[in-house]
Amino acid sequence: IGATRQTLVETIVQWTTFSIGFPLICLSIYAMYFLIRADHIAPVYVINLLIADLIQICMRPIILSVSWKFIATMIEFFGISASVGFMVCVALERYLVIAFPLWYRFRRNIKYSLIVSSFIWVVPFIQIYMFHLTPTSEISLILFAVSLLIPFPLLVFFLVGTLKALSVSISVPAVEQRRIIGTLALVLGNYTVLFLPLIIQYLISAVTCQKDVMIGTIFESFSPLVDPLLYVFMRKGAKDTLAFPCFDKLMGDQEQSQVTNTMTITDSGVEGSR
Repeated sequence: IGATRQTLVETIVQWTTFSIGFPLICLSIYAMYFLIRADHIAPVYVINLLIADLIQICMRPIILSVSWKFIATMIEFFGISASVGFMVCVALERYLVIAFPLWYRFRRNIKYSLIVSSFIWVVPFIQIYMFHLTPTSEISLILFAVSLLIPFPLLVFFLVGTLKALSVSISVPAVEQRRIIGTLALVLGNYTVLFLPLIIQYLISAVTCQKDVMIGTIFESFSPLVDPLLYVFMRKGAKDTLAFPCFDKLMGDQEQSQVTNTMTITDSGVEGSR
C-alpha cells in the first residue's frame, strides 16, 4: 500500500509539474527573446537554464513509462546537472556586475558566454560517462550527489560577496541593486530548498541501499517552475512585464496619448496667457 501511494504521489507531481512547467518555461523563453530585442543584451545563461529546465520537464511523462524509464532518467539527470551549472553562471554574472564593474563592462562578450555555455552542456555528458565506469550504482549516486553539492559554497559566496560590494557602492541605482540581489537570492533559494533534498536523498540511497526514498525527487520536481521567475529580475521597466508585441504596442499608444495630452494642455495654457 505504501509503495502504491508513493507511486500515485509521484505520478501526480510529475504530471502537475509538466502541465504547469512546460507552457510556463516556453512562455519565459519567448519573453526572453523579446527582452533581447528590446535591450540588445542577451541573458545567455538564463536562456540556457530555461532550456535545461525544459529538458527535465519534457521527461516527466516519459519517466513514468516502464520501458523508457532508464533513458528518461538519464536525460533528466543531464538536465539537472546542466541546470545547476547555469545557476552558478547566472549567480557569477550578477556578482561580477557589482564586484568588478569595470572589468565586466570591458570583458563582457557574448562569445565568451556562448563558450562557457557550451562547456556547461558538455559537463553532464562527461559525468554520465564517468558514472558508467564506476563498478556499482551506489558509487555513481555518491559521485553525482557530490558533483551537485560543489556549487553550493559558490552560490553562497556570490551572494555574500555581492552584498558586501553593494554596501560600499554608491554608483549602482537602488532598482538595479534590488534586481541583482533578487536574482542571487532566487537562485540560492531554489538550490537550497529544492536541490539539497535531492542530494541528501541520493546520499541516503547510496549508503543505505534504499531506493524508495523519493522526498528529494518530489522537491526537485518543482525547481523548473521557479526559474522562469528570473525573467522578472531581467526586465528593466514596467513595459517589459509582459514581453509581447501587443503589450508593447499598447504601452506605446498610452505613452503617445500621454504626450499628446500634455502638449494639448501646455498649448491651451499658452493660448490662455496670451
